[in-house]
Order: sequence, then C-alpha cells, then structure tokens
Amino acid sequence: MERRTVLRAAVLGGSSAVFGGTLWRGAAYAAPAQPGTGPYGALGSPNANGIRLPSGFTSRVIARSGQTVPGTSYTWHNAPDGGACYADGSGWIYVSNSEINPSGGASAVKFSSTGAITGAYRILSGTRQNCAGGKTPWNTWLSCEEVSLGYVYETDPWGVNTAVRRDAMGRFKHEAAAADPVRKVIYLTEDESNGRFYRFVPTTWGNLSSGTLQVMVAGSGTSGSFSWANVPDPDGSPTSTRTQVSGSKSFNGGEGCHYADDTVWFTTKGDNRVWQLNLTNNTYELAYDDSLVTSGTAPLTGVDNITGSSSGDLFVAEDGGTMDICVITPDDVIAPFLRIDGQSGSEITGPAFSPDGTRLYFSSQRGTSGSSSGGITYEVTGPFRS
Repeated sequence: MERRTVLRAAVLGGSSAVFGGTLWRGAAYAAPAQPGTGPYGALGSPNANGIRLPSGFTSRVIARSGQTVPGTSYTWHNAPDGGACYADGSGWIYVSNSEINPSGGASAVKFSSTGAITGAYRILSGTRQNCAGGKTPWNTWLSCEEVSLGYVYETDPWGVNTAVRRDAMGRFKHEAAAADPVRKVIYLTEDESNGRFYRFVPTTWGNLSSGTLQVMVAGSGTSGSFSWANVPDPDGSPTSTRTQVSGSKSFNGGEGCHYADDTVWFTTKGDNRVWQLNLTNNTYELAYDDSLVTSGTAPLTGVDNITGSSSGDLFVAEDGGTMDICVITPDDVIAPFLRIDGQSGSEITGPAFSPDGTRLYFSSQRGTSGSSSGGITYEVTGPFRS
C-alpha cells in the first residue's frame, strides 16, 4: 500500500497538527483522529497482564526471563529485544534477541496452527548485546550486536543450521536491519548519537558472505535527496565506518528499521523521529517528529523498534515514554495501540506479526523489576486491520 509522505496527526487537544513539517491551525485543516481514538479506538483498562488494549483484543504471556517457556524445558533469555515471525508449515516461529553483554544471542518459540507453544530453543550463543535485527526473504534472522565494532550474525530460526558471522556487513554499533528484495539490499541502522544509515549490497542476493557496504549521503536538513557511497573500510578500525565518507548524513541514535512498498522507515531515539526514505525517487523526509508538537503531549516518545502490518500500518514501540506501541496509519493518523502499566523502568521491544497477521508478539525488556532478568514476552490477539 502506498503511504502518504508526511505524518499529519500529532497533538492532544485543540486543532493543531503536524503537517509536512509545518504547523497548521484552524478551519483550513481538518484535524485527524487524536491519540487514543485511532483506527482501533480508545484503550481500555489494564487487563490481568497490566496491558491496556482496544476493545476486542486479548493478551497472554508467552515467556519470562529466567523461567521455562510454558510447555517446554527451555529457559527464556534475559532482556528480550528485537524479534520477527516465520511461517512453519501451518504454525509459526517467533525469534527474539537477548540484549545482554556478554552472552547475548537469540532464542525462538514455535507455535502450532492453533497458537499452542510446541517448542523453544537457542539459535545464537556467545555474542554480545544483541539488540535488534531483521528478517531476510530467505527466512533467516539477522541478529545485530549493539556494541562498538559489533557484528551481524545470520541465524536459522529453526535452530538447525549454525549461525554465521557476516563480516562484510560492517563493524559498528549495529541496531536493526531491513531487507529490500526489489533493490536486493539490506538497510542497517547505527545506534550512535552521530550514527549513519547504511545499506549492504550482497555480491549475490541471498548470500551475505560478500558484498559492498554503503552509507547514505545527504544534506543536514530533515528532507531532500540522497545518494549512496561505498564505505572504504567496513571493518571500522582504526577509522569508524561513520566517519569514513565525507558528506554522509548523521542520525541521532538509529533504532528500528522497516521496509515495504519501495519505502524504508527507521527511527532515531535521540530526537524522537521516524524517518522515511522514498526509494523510487531517492528522497527522504520526516514521517514523525515530536519536536513539532507545540500543543498538548506528543503521542509517541522514545521511538524504538518498528514493524508494519499487511494493512500498511506502522507499529512503533516506545523505549520508556508511557510504554506504548503506537500505530501510524497510511493516512497518517497516529494513536496508541496498547500500553503497559506498572513497568516504567522497562521498554517495549521486538514487535512482530504472526504470518496470518492476527497476532502481535513483543516484549517488555525488563518487566516490572526493571532488571534484565525480569523480561516478559507477550502475544496480543484480535481484529487487526488487513
């Protein structure tokens, strides 16, 4: 689904809204739905899991850090972070990173066609602070190390094949990855206050063992045209990848990344922005910027992991804030889709939809305890838009 280019809904109260980076007021602009009254309606009271959901939606706990996954003998990892879902016959698999250092790695949970848990297991071990990552079209999981000179590891969600370190994808403070099957590239974010936005061009699509790392080159503004330049030394030592190319564009804390329909969106937590790259004409702009909200309360703060649904909706998780997952619709309405109460010391991570689009998986990285050993992974089921 083709998305409009700029977020329009932004504020509580009054008739102000962010529109194309300009504040519009009054009768000349028909204000869209306010936060809390988006496509799924207002949030209800906290349920037994402490989650506020729209009418018609339910939740369950899938796993807790340090405890065995229900129905299995596998102990779930600490600090669950980025995740993705994979079709598995009539069932599916949800993979989840572990953002701890050392150890890190990633685990998986298998589900039957009815949603029953049928297994859980480790798919990556011995790595460091695996934060986000991305799903490939050939059904592997790219698990990214969020450490200086970190690596990308390509893993098997089924746990059959050994994980492989993909050195050619560069060494930097990796965050997320998103595959573009049209241009046959992988986009990569960097979690530094002066991080860059990259793409990896494999020598052969479907094989990440070799290729070219490139960095986005653009002006200092919030919109304009962009191009790509090769990073001379993807190894990042002694000169960091983000400082090797003159004119490469700096981003304040790159986080989640999502590709769909010739567009890639990524978030920057340092300035609470969602960026949009229009790949058909090589232009970029803001899809959301909380600094442009001049009245009321910004509906989305602490932007982090991001995913999309088959309807074209974007779902953006908060690192802190009010512990929301917010939805941004194709007609640029933004509203909280869910909120977790009583976990202000945590962050929401790893949003991903089941293959049929009826279930949303995500984690509270530190749960009610505020520590990495308190992570909780959830499933939300209900009438998601298709």
